[in-house]
Amino acid sequence: MYKGFLATSTLLASIFVIAVPVAFGQSKDQIAPTLTTAQRGFTEFPPHGRSGSIMPIAPGSGTPKQWQFDSIRTFNGAFQTPGFGPRGHPRYHWFYTIAGGRPQDGGTTRFDAPIIPVSVDLLDWDKSVRVVKGHKLHYSVKPFIDPVLNSPVFQNFDYTSSDVPTQFADAVQRASFYGVMQQDWHTVLRPSIKTERTMAIPRGSYRFALQKDGSCCAFVLVDISVFSKLLFPSSAKDQRTPVGAAEHAGEITTRSIATFLFPNTYLYAKGDPSVCCVLGFHSYDFEPGDAHNGFLEKRYVLTFASWVSPGIFGPEFQDITALSHEIGETLNDPFVVSDGTHGLTPWWYSLNGHCQDDLEIADAIEGLDEATFPIKMHGRTYHPQNEALLPWFEFQSPSTAIAGAYSYPNETLLTTLSPTLSVGCQ
Repeated sequence: MYKGFLATSTLLASIFVIAVPVAFGQSKDQIAPTLTTAQRGFTEFPPHGRSGSIMPIAPGSGTPKQWQFDSIRTFNGAFQTPGFGPRGHPRYHWFYTIAGGRPQDGGTTRFDAPIIPVSVDLLDWDKSVRVVKGHKLHYSVKPFIDPVLNSPVFQNFDYTSSDVPTQFADAVQRASFYGVMQQDWHTVLRPSIKTERTMAIPRGSYRFALQKDGSCCAFVLVDISVFSKLLFPSSAKDQRTPVGAAEHAGEITTRSIATFLFPNTYLYAKGDPSVCCVLGFHSYDFEPGDAHNGFLEKRYVLTFASWVSPGIFGPEFQDITALSHEIGETLNDPFVVSDGTHGLTPWWYSLNGHCQDDLEIADAIEGLDEATFPIKMHGRTYHPQNEALLPWFEFQSPSTAIAGAYSYPNETLLTTLSPTLSVGCQ
């Protein structure tokens, strides 16, 4: 998750500028079918929803105040290292909340992982589905469902961190906790395909590129502010948005980690298509509790991720790069530092130029050479993204992760720690 477009604790770290050429005779919102000059990014997306009852729990010894809510299984941890908080105050104690069971306890945590496919309708000014040269601008997600389901995000593969084949994100988690975990410790996803939803995007808030035969689409760019309003429910009763509909249908629950999968749908900021492109984020929708859950706030943990077809951004960044990025970060920071404490880290600066203060394990790697880790399975080469390991964020030396590494599966991407830095990496 790139801390930029919607971040509340830092300023925009870099502006993603792309050219959006328009061919003669085309409308201004139709652009050329390539984004090879664009910067790919992931934005910090704050939780969305309505306040409900959150019951305080008496804090444990030496731990910050905690809150009780209805959501996925997690465990808390802590580490000590000198650093500075978001406002520049020195601090030594840091805390995290990670999805799953404690590594020291062993055992397997299995999360339901519903995949909600979302197709896109690009609307005309009269709110009908737009037609360009005889082709409706309806972009179906269906061709990408099976490749995602068959990918290493959800299927097992061999990794050095596990003595049995496992999923990509679990392999990364095991690499992080390799020095302290029980050998039977796993955190795995149980995928299932749910009802296809459709997002209707109003004209004026999108750009599009067509396929060579004139059909829709090579990709779509959408204003991130409009996109978020169309994705998340506007009220607890809303069943029109993909998230609201999936909640009411019981297809996603407070115990699942959901993926809202889109077809080559990328987001731009500030109402400007040249400030592009966000390919994914992770967050949660929160809704008031009821008598069935003791009136605890309901937190629906989810990711938005776009499939990335080959050739749009370059040779490595494609297929499940965005999805693997967001799933990995969801496991390590499912509540996106929403309590202001858990998931907060000392300020760090990575080789890719990112300056952040959170446990966003993929942000420290994205954009580097060899940032993805090609995996061949089911007749396709997938490109999940390498991740930074927890000891790197703990400023731990030497690292207790697998082989003393700071990154995985490629253990050579991060070989040194960030210097100790103040606010904004000063």
